[in-house]
Amino acid sequence: MPTPQANLPDHHVCEQARLSRDARFDGLFFTAVTSTRIYCRPVCPAPPPKPSNVRYYANAAAAEADGFRPCLRCRPELAPGHPAWRRGEHVVARALEIIEDGALSEASLGAVATRVGVGGRQLRRLFVEHLGAPPLAVHTTRRLLFAKQLLTETTLPVTEVALAAGFGSLRRFNAAFAQANRIAPRDLRRQPRTLEAGDALVLRLGYRPPYDFDGVLDFLRTRALPGIEQVEGHAYARVFGPAGSPGWLRLSAWPGGEHALRLELHCPQPDRMLSVVTRLRRMFDLDAEPQAIGATLGAGGVLAPLLRRWPGLRLPGGWDGFEIAVRAVLGQQVSVAAARTLAARIVERWGEPLATPALPGLARLFPTPERLVDADLREVGVVNARAQTIRGIARALLDGRADFRAGQPLEAFVASWTALPGIGEWTAQYMAMRALSHPDAFPAADLILRRAAAGDGGELSTRALSAMAEAWRPWRAYAVMHLWRSVATQAQPSRKRA
Repeated sequence: MPTPQANLPDHHVCEQARLSRDARFDGLFFTAVTSTRIYCRPVCPAPPPKPSNVRYYANAAAAEADGFRPCLRCRPELAPGHPAWRRGEHVVARALEIIEDGALSEASLGAVATRVGVGGRQLRRLFVEHLGAPPLAVHTTRRLLFAKQLLTETTLPVTEVALAAGFGSLRRFNAAFAQANRIAPRDLRRQPRTLEAGDALVLRLGYRPPYDFDGVLDFLRTRALPGIEQVEGHAYARVFGPAGSPGWLRLSAWPGGEHALRLELHCPQPDRMLSVVTRLRRMFDLDAEPQAIGATLGAGGVLAPLLRRWPGLRLPGGWDGFEIAVRAVLGQQVSVAAARTLAARIVERWGEPLATPALPGLARLFPTPERLVDADLREVGVVNARAQTIRGIARALLDGRADFRAGQPLEAFVASWTALPGIGEWTAQYMAMRALSHPDAFPAADLILRRAAAGDGGELSTRALSAMAEAWRPWRAYAVMHLWRSVATQAQPSRKRA
């Protein structure tokens, strides 16, 4: 019998979602069929099996641990992640975030357990209890599903697929893939070809509807840094390092109304592909569950009409923590446009130029902490106090006093950053929203938030807004996005937002 798993929807709900192929439940559970030993997404187009032959699992790793293989038709690798275990304060959520950040590729399970404050044995027990599979199995399933997507959607050579999925040995990759899928990697492809140099891969990045992609693009458009990123029409593009062999990406809506984004990716280092995709899923908030967020935020009050107006509004993250931190400091008490202008000057002056521009107009990388730790930012118009704060951030990152590592509790993250000169509660909470994509981060002192939440032309105090926001936990950051957007839509001045 399968191991009971926490956060698996009620059996009746699973049955109804499976039979109706409800995309809102995609990734919230998987359907395994005992007669075929195959597991599927709830949106699988195949004829529904007999209820007596169906088992439900909270995630793909649990299904594979019980001997089921992924469906070739609905492709479980395209399902969005389970939001309950992608972000949050629970030990399992924090550990899973650390694992998805690549920790088990470089460190032991004991090291991951230490970072979340438990022992290795306890962490294994918690993973089996809540996810139905131990940490290593979750890590391996994630890599193999990504490999399956690359094999299915791209012409990347199998050796590079193995590297992209985090396998240092082709033999180990072939064995693990064949065991999980009952088919060899090369046999999965009907017409294997060799990827031509310079070609971009095209991948689907699935999400649960509704998804307000235009809302994310609008937010990023006003903050896009010239030379590094751009938002044109209905697409986001960016370059990333290293400078000697840069990569680039472009995200747009998948044509035909499919619940996915279209990723065009040129990544010269195959072993970085999974981390790039993981970073993009976080940045564009593709694993969110709009139903759960809406149920909490839309229970009346000022947010209810905003959720009806913008269903599926997401929490836009940032590509790099240091970049977000610099932008946050530059945005203290000034407009979004002013902060962007100052950031653009910093990029032009200290950003590292690419050996070969990856895309037209995108030819630089954001400066590293090493390049800004001793930079005189006053040269580009940054006032002395904020220039010192930015240098202090760079120094703190270099000596380890603060960081943007995955899996940090919100309170600990804010405490470590507010200990630095020039970093207040607002700045630290904003950094948690954008750099960690923490769903409960809440810059309560924000003037625009206090005015928007008042709803009558008045202005709430920070304490009053914090008290109001208790009802919005654990999704306060989404409330921030709705309130900010309501003001931006009215074309009012935007202050204290980076």
